[in-house]
Amino acid sequence: MQVDISLMEQFERGLDPQHIEKSQIPATLLGYGEISAIFKIRGYDHIAFKRMPLFSDRQSAQSYIQLYQEYCLRLTAAGLNLPASDTWVVAFPNRPVVLYIAQEFLPSEFFGHNLIQSPDIDKCLSVIEKVAKEISKVWRFNTAHAPEVALAIDGQISNWIDMDGTMIYIDTSTPLLKKEGLEQMDPEPLLKSTPGFLRWIIRWLFLDDVMNRYYDPRQVYIDIAANLYKEQRPDLIPAAIDVLNQYLTDKSKPLTVQEIEKYYREDKLLWTLFLAFRKVDRYLTTKLLRRRYEFILPGKIKR
Repeated sequence: MQVDISLMEQFERGLDPQHIEKSQIPATLLGYGEISAIFKIRGYDHIAFKRMPLFSDRQSAQSYIQLYQEYCLRLTAAGLNLPASDTWVVAFPNRPVVLYIAQEFLPSEFFGHNLIQSPDIDKCLSVIEKVAKEISKVWRFNTAHAPEVALAIDGQISNWIDMDGTMIYIDTSTPLLKKEGLEQMDPEPLLKSTPGFLRWIIRWLFLDDVMNRYYDPRQVYIDIAANLYKEQRPDLIPAAIDVLNQYLTDKSKPLTVQEIEKYYREDKLLWTLFLAFRKVDRYLTTKLLRRRYEFILPGKIKR
């Protein structure tokens, strides 16, 4: 991708994380991940930029890039389609190191979470089935390469784009990858976005729950169905379960509506508390300590 690194440095230097639209180089927010923000920068309308949580040094950021690139290559080898992407590390004296991941900007109307807003139930279920079919490629890859390599995937509907029947997976910025059963991604840089006084418990929850769930086919399909609550389409859940059950690697234990509801309640509580604590941390940092808070937080999220 043709992006001037000096522009990225200028953007980061003049960034106002609390009011990104008022930064020295104005930006337009496109959306949020749980630990990142996605936006467009003026003059680069064909690119979506993701600003990743902060790193302690350039070497840590470069190590993350290497794993990110390997993860993308292996997802492609598994048969998934990914958008064109690039990375940049931006570092200034006495400032944290920042990693930017850029992807080809694709029209929002083709995103899965927008496609399932259709009143045509069959069209919505078709999107869900296409997603499940793509994800099954990852499980086949893992079976073929076990125990050498295992890939994880966050398969929720909003991470997919349907471009004229070709499914494109966009959530590649958290490179979850195991080799010989050992997780390759160091979660510590990501945990820097969390309040220090709660980092120990979030580290425990993140490692034991959030990271590992995406290696488990059943958990991934449960997450897809539960995410329909967040997308304001709980009416699709019973039929979506029927579709997803066809793709379970272990069909002896089909998904149930009750199981999805329980998962959704627990997941909603986890991420609601996570965001609330981050907002407390932002208040303490900016109002009491009078320091710059480096992270871009969303407003209220519908769940």
